[in-house]
Amino acid sequence: MPEAPEDETLPPSLRLLKWLVIVLTLTMIGGVITVVTLIVTRMPLAFVPATPGLPEGLALPEGTKAAAVTFGEGWIAVVTEDDRILIFGRDGALQQELRIDPALGP
Repeated sequence: MPEAPEDETLPPSLRLLKWLVIVLTLTMIGGVITVVTLIVTRMPLAFVPATPGLPEGLALPEGTKAAAVTFGEGWIAVVTEDDRILIFGRDGALQQELRIDPALGP
């Protein structure tokens, strides 16, 4: 087997290219570590619910079941299964009740 020559020196242009590749590799490793760290630290914030909570004093009238809930500026609307819309304040007090005529729906 032929042995490699002991005095193996690279030309200056290839030596520069070798160091540029080493620096680029280190930079890419640092970038990947930074991106993974940011994703891991910021991703749990994406699963935090952004919806406002219901007030403690909010109670539906006896015998009604909620079908849908929506939030507005200073009010909460609850659509019931018996075709009513109940408007509550942020404190949970009933402010308004609207009847829905299902015959007028789509």
